[in-house]
Amino acid sequence: MAYELKKRPYSDEEAKKLLAPVMSPETTDWHYNKHHLGYVVKLNEIEEKLKTADRSKANANYSEFTELKRQESFNHAGMVLHDIFWDNLGGNGDVSQAPALKAAIEKEFGAFQAWKEDFIATTMGAKNSGWGLLVVDTMCGNKLRNVQVDFHHFGAIWGAKVLIACDVFEHAYYHKDGPNRGNFIKNFVENLHWGRIEKLFK
Repeated sequence: MAYELKKRPYSDEEAKKLLAPVMSPETTDWHYNKHHLGYVVKLNEIEEKLKTADRSKANANYSEFTELKRQESFNHAGMVLHDIFWDNLGGNGDVSQAPALKAAIEKEFGAFQAWKEDFIATTMGAKNSGWGLLVVDTMCGNKLRNVQVDFHHFGAIWGAKVLIACDVFEHAYYHKDGPNRGNFIKNFVENLHWGRIEKLFK
């Protein structure tokens, strides 16, 4: 079964206004209809090529099969994280819409503000192509963690369920904020749709 671009919870035209505090109108289009779609298209291409790739030549240096497997995980993670990224956005940043998650955050971090500061710092530290994530560590007592991921998958935690995904690849924010990554992250957090995030948490 081929992968498909997941629909956002708002139309392309709605995105231009709804996401205006976070990114430029052009970026709402380019980021979704070019970058996000690109991961879906390439993942489908890779899976088709894997059907006939010569597994007998696999090695740690280079083979067609080895490189396809590397790119499979990169594109799959890129697709999934972007699905979550768009679902996260379009809200007013009111965490009271997520009472269960808010309580869990306060238990883990001491206060919502402490989580917010940690999340922003975590995301600020990702490489120029990376992500800041809030995850549930399902393998270690369902602990909430802010995780820094380079590219789409380096630094990821096995078994983590991603609740919030902030993309800090430069294409996500440069058209509006230039090199001011911190402004983009602040606006991202202030426009989270905590109601949808709560559904992921439950």
